[in-house]
Amino acid sequence: MSSQLPPPLGRDSALFLDFDGTLVALAPTPEAIEIPSALRPLLEDLRDLLGGALAVVSGRQIDAIDRFLAPLRLPAGGEHGVQRRDAKGRMQEQRAPDLLPILDAANELARVHEGLLVERKHAAIALHYRLAPQLEAVCRDAMSRAIAGRPQLELMHGKFVFEIKPSGVNKGIAIEAFMNEEPFAGRVPFFAGDDTTDESGFAVVQPRGGIGIKVGSGPSLALHRLESPRAVFEWLVQMRDLLAASPAPRKEEKANRGEVDE
Repeated sequence: MSSQLPPPLGRDSALFLDFDGTLVALAPTPEAIEIPSALRPLLEDLRDLLGGALAVVSGRQIDAIDRFLAPLRLPAGGEHGVQRRDAKGRMQEQRAPDLLPILDAANELARVHEGLLVERKHAAIALHYRLAPQLEAVCRDAMSRAIAGRPQLELMHGKFVFEIKPSGVNKGIAIEAFMNEEPFAGRVPFFAGDDTTDESGFAVVQPRGGIGIKVGSGPSLALHRLESPRAVFEWLVQMRDLLAASPAPRKEEKANRGEVDE
């Protein structure tokens, strides 16, 4: 697969962005990330220039994304698609499965091994081992045993994390749902993500004629690449300036997309 720089956004684009490792640099723990001060106004500008067609699609819960980006509240997919908030602010959320046995197994492992962090989400349990990378196999084995005989759950491996979540949901499905709604419908989708959990998103946008952007190194379905969250930020700044200098869609073009002037 080629890995060229992404093409420019147009006024007819829809932009989907992963959060950790894409918009913000990874940190030793989920709460230790640093939000660049210019990120919030940049995302707000891009949302407005794209007619609202910008969403964050993340493994985090939506309330965590809101907390880090406050006061900005964007359309969002959380927990790899378990949660989704559309452009009108309507929330859809899968019912949480019984995760108590999973939580107990993860907490027991964290009690025995220093450096492990258990994150309880709405419908998932994540076991982070970034501070103890030598425990990867131990974590995988324990989490695999925890879901044995429970086909309604699946184990997902990301960057220094094993996560158990409901089967059959992923970021690609969340992006597909957005693309069937205004203001995303009929636009050219762009999706940037850094992890294996983002591959389902690339698999959705590229067959639609859209653009998949892998952030960082490693194999990927994505045909385009940016090297780091810093490179993503710089590209987004360029795209904002480019869009700001381009003509706004004519009224008849807005009407064709179902957009109305307030």
